[in-house]
Formats: sequence, C-alpha cells, structure tokens
Amino acid sequence: MRVVIQRVRSASVDIEGVRKSEIGDGLLILLGIEDRDTDEDIDYLCHKISNMRIFNDEQGVMNRPVTDFPDAGILVVSQFTLMASTRKGNRPSYIRASRPDFAIPMYEKFCEVLSSLIGKSVQTGTFGADMQVGLVNDGPVTIIMDSHLRESF
Repeated sequence: MRVVIQRVRSASVDIEGVRKSEIGDGLLILLGIEDRDTDEDIDYLCHKISNMRIFNDEQGVMNRPVTDFPDAGILVVSQFTLMASTRKGNRPSYIRASRPDFAIPMYEKFCEVLSSLIGKSVQTGTFGADMQVGLVNDGPVTIIMDSHLRESF
C-alpha cells in the first residue's frame, strides 16, 4: 500500500463537473492498493498518518499532528497509478494495482480506520471515477510512504 500525503490549504475532488468533496486546511492523501496489502498495512499507515508531526507549532516548527487541529480535514483519493512499475520501457505497467473487488473494501476500510483514529469522518473521492483533484499544497509538504518499505532504526 502506498500513500502520498500532502499538507494542504485546500483540496477538492470534482467528478463530471460536480464537486464531490472538499476540505480546507488539512491533508490530501492519495492511496494506491495492491493485492498483497492486508489490514496490518492499513493499521500501520493510518497510525503513522494520524500521528505524523507535519503541522507547525507556535514556533513555526513541524511538530504537531493533524489530530491537534479540530478543524483540519482529510481527503482520501484512490489512485491506482501509485502502483505503477516503470522499470521497462516508457509505458508504465499497472499490473500490481489491485482490481476493484479487492481494492474497494481495502479503500473503504482505510478510510474507516483513519476516521476512527482522528475522531471524525474523512472526505473521499469515488473509487474508479475519472476525478479532477485540486489542491493548494502548504509548505509544500509532501510525504510518500509504502507500507512494505517500513523504516526501522
């Protein structure tokens, strides 16, 4: 499971010209799912995201998690292209990306677990839809994580 986490001033998802979701200050999370992902991957990423200190404290130092800000929003968008393999040729392969029958329940569970950890619902896109995602990155702060490449110290 891969995520791209972006601290944003605002983010939104439009589908066929209609606004599906939007947030102000908070996090936009792009989520890619593959067949080897499990509930453990969801728990790992959701705990990391909810506790990641990437918001500024009173001294302007990134030292506070999203949970410190009751008005902060989280928008989670499924993005199978995060699982792209670019090793051969110039055309990315998406063979590692899960099919909807596996990915949709995992996406929904990811959103449920994250919502539970932050104590409020998260906004979402629509799985498999052609979405237009808009954002104003704050910082910019962009962090990429792969649940199968956990760092250990």
